[in-house]
Amino acid sequence: MAKLTASRRRKLPKRDFAGPGRSYPITDAGHAKAALAPASHARKLGHLSASAYARIKNKAHKMLRQTSRSFGRR
Repeated sequence: MAKLTASRRRKLPKRDFAGPGRSYPITDAGHAKAALAPASHARKLGHLSASAYARIKNKAHKMLRQTSRSFGRR
């Protein structure tokens, strides 16, 4: 996972975030994996709506699929 500094995070476009309020940046496979666990936990605690969790999960899995294809895996 590439280091995401505060400066670089501020410069990211809105489409690179999966959660509400520019939360859960999904810029690479490492960040996609890192977003799944806390989002699941927040959902179980009731801090995240079902639709927001689904968006995070779908965006993370999409990034993981794209990354695995670029390495020739299925």
